[in-house]
Amino acid sequence: MRKLTNDELNRKSIKEFKSSGKAPFIIVLDNVRSLNNIGSIFRTADAFIVEAIWLCGITATPPHREIHKTALGATESVEWRYFENSANAVKELKRSGYSVISLEQTDESVPLDHFIPESGKRYALVFGHEIKGVSEEVVALSDLSVEIPQYGTKHSFNVAVSAGIVLWELAGRRKG
Repeated sequence: MRKLTNDELNRKSIKEFKSSGKAPFIIVLDNVRSLNNIGSIFRTADAFIVEAIWLCGITATPPHREIHKTALGATESVEWRYFENSANAVKELKRSGYSVISLEQTDESVPLDHFIPESGKRYALVFGHEIKGVSEEVVALSDLSVEIPQYGTKHSFNVAVSAGIVLWELAGRRKG
């Protein structure tokens, strides 16, 4: 066994990425404060070829040195938009036919392993603030709340880790 070289990985160019078919997901960051988390989510969005990331509220926007440090250029490949207000972004997504899913622990949350994306449907996946989670207003506007099952003493994941888990699961279920 040997590691593959960068040339053997057959990575897409930014032009090829932009013209590729996209996974039917838009990531919405609802007041995410950590620039490193934002950059990491851009990188994950690139890996799963999501449609876009919508940055809302206090969520910082590219270009920014701290975002770039973890995004490693994904801010150039992944489309993004900024909204002052997360609720306005969610309302626009709903008007555009997206089903809005808040990744949050609520009294009606569906465990991630029980949620199967419907073929032909587009989804907006809302990830929230590192301490406060998804805002109550956005949860109320959402079509569904999904949570990642957890079995230890902690009751939350880092937001960038959550995005990675959710996109891995949903991408795999779409293919399977």
